[in-house]
Amino acid sequence: MLFADLNESDFELIHAPIDDLVFQPGVALFGEGRSAGHVMTIRAGVVKLVRNAADGRARIVRILKPGDVIGLEALFSPVYDTDAVALSPVSVCKIPITVIKDLSAQSPRLHMRLMERWHRAVKEADDWLAALNFGTARQRVANIILKMRHMEDPTLTTLFSREDMGAMSDLKLETVSREVSRWTKEGVIEPQDKIGRLYRITSIDKLQAVD
Repeated sequence: MLFADLNESDFELIHAPIDDLVFQPGVALFGEGRSAGHVMTIRAGVVKLVRNAADGRARIVRILKPGDVIGLEALFSPVYDTDAVALSPVSVCKIPITVIKDLSAQSPRLHMRLMERWHRAVKEADDWLAALNFGTARQRVANIILKMRHMEDPTLTTLFSREDMGAMSDLKLETVSREVSRWTKEGVIEPQDKIGRLYRITSIDKLQAVD
């Protein structure tokens, strides 16, 4: 996905291995403060980016889905900024940072794409912070439900453990559980499985209009 604009001559510049890897839920793709030697593009699955505060609390700062690039900070920093942890079975393409830098220097197409990706990542991080860390608990949970909609079917949304949802929105586990139950009782979301992960949204308008 990252190399979609390259041509055959660009690929001749690649002299390092690019690996296809699979991670199971709960497994870290890389860790905060670890040496940043690769970027990864997500082919399938969902990844959470977690930042650990000085007081020991873990905050989820972004959720990444297929098509997203993980670890772009490796272009500018010797270490990763966050923990990247699989929330579902995840398939990635692991690309050495040396490959990215060499191609970026010699391919204007890739350089422009990297800058576009970096700008989008910064904007999405800002949007995520604004949507999930401000407003009432009801608004924050509604925004999680909306942000986790499936691209192929926007009426479906996949939620995670209430603990993870709390870490996303700076809410207590009990508060998140109460708000999810409230949306369910009101019929705005309908459970599609027994473990409370997959829901169908019956009214996107009501979630967007919450105050």
